[in-house]
Amino acid sequence: MHGDLEPHGSQPISDIAPPLPRPHLLRQQWRDVSFLHWAVSPESVAPHLPPGTRPDLYEGRAYVGLIPFRMVDTGAARGPAVPWLGTFPETNVRLYSVDDAGRRGVVFCSLDAARAVPVVVGRLAFGLPYVWTRMNHRVDHHWTRAVHTYSAHRRGPHRTVSSRLTVRVDDERIGGAMESFLTARWGFHVAHLGRTWFLPNHHEPWPLRSATVHEMQDDFLAAAGFPEAEGREPDHVAHAAAVTTRFGRPEPVAG
Repeated sequence: MHGDLEPHGSQPISDIAPPLPRPHLLRQQWRDVSFLHWAVSPESVAPHLPPGTRPDLYEGRAYVGLIPFRMVDTGAARGPAVPWLGTFPETNVRLYSVDDAGRRGVVFCSLDAARAVPVVVGRLAFGLPYVWTRMNHRVDHHWTRAVHTYSAHRRGPHRTVSSRLTVRVDDERIGGAMESFLTARWGFHVAHLGRTWFLPNHHEPWPLRSATVHEMQDDFLAAAGFPEAEGREPDHVAHAAAVTTRFGRPEPVAG
């Protein structure tokens, strides 16, 4: 818990996920996750949030995140993972939100994924702004350090939008108020079917390590509506090897 981060009525920030109500809908692993964040003005964030939510702030500043990772073994909460279709690279541009019930979450401005079927399901079932994108992830090892390269190139009418990131993972384990604010998020807010919903999730605490960006050529931030972050060095970078995640049922947001 970090008291200085809590607007009136908001749930405390904790690295331990709250219990996930049943029934559970989905499970998946998130692997090779890099977190790149830029401080932006709350005024630039607010128009991107669904009704009934407001920007969640850290020391008066809002943040936009660029999060490349690998989705692995997606499947129903009970039963086997979906072969092939359930494993793919993904990159999210996301913001941080809080609703009037105090639930802290993320809001996705864009989600690029390398499988067409999950893109369609995510858009239709949850109203998420998925885009079918050519993507690749590679990991190399320089001495004891892992270096992750994420590349993405959108298809069709958005084919000029691309992203390429190279992130070196360091040995230092990190964790503090800022890391918790940016990563300890136990659900997402989304506008869908005329309402705003909160979809909760649960996973073990993030095993965060410090990381450094060695290469960055990215159009996703500007395409999502944040040109002020384009071309700037990230204000915060971290990496996590893996967590196993479960999602619960969507809950309506009042307002």
